[in-house]
Amino acid sequence: MDINEIKKMLPHRYPFLLVDRVLEIEPKQRIVALKNVTANEEFFNGHFPAKPVMPGVLIIEALAQSAGILMLSQEEHKGKIPYFTGIDNARFRKTIVPGDQIIMEIEVIRLKGSVGKVHAVARVDNQVATEADLMFVVGE
Repeated sequence: MDINEIKKMLPHRYPFLLVDRVLEIEPKQRIVALKNVTANEEFFNGHFPAKPVMPGVLIIEALAQSAGILMLSQEEHKGKIPYFTGIDNARFRKTIVPGDQIIMEIEVIRLKGSVGKVHAVARVDNQVATEADLMFVVGE
């Protein structure tokens, strides 16, 4: 799934759309997506200009958006909006900097109707950078 297909599903837009491509998707089970991190990202102007690091909250948001795509890929959720409702067990293990490519792997833990919980992992160079359990609901 390329960026144009992603934009048809997610309501997010620049500068807040944080998923560039979907590499794999198994509806109701898992998704693998990527984000290319560039020096042109607006947040690097303030976090931190002398040593740019992607903010952890934006890494979590990129993971949540990937989970949103997984939910919205279901026919019954097309055209709806995924809302991020909670986070458990978040860990930040490696900084993410300009030039990195984040591979985001999302696996469903529990899914019932429009409510779900996933385990999300962000990797850079095959090393875990961030992981968390994310909760969400799909609404109108």
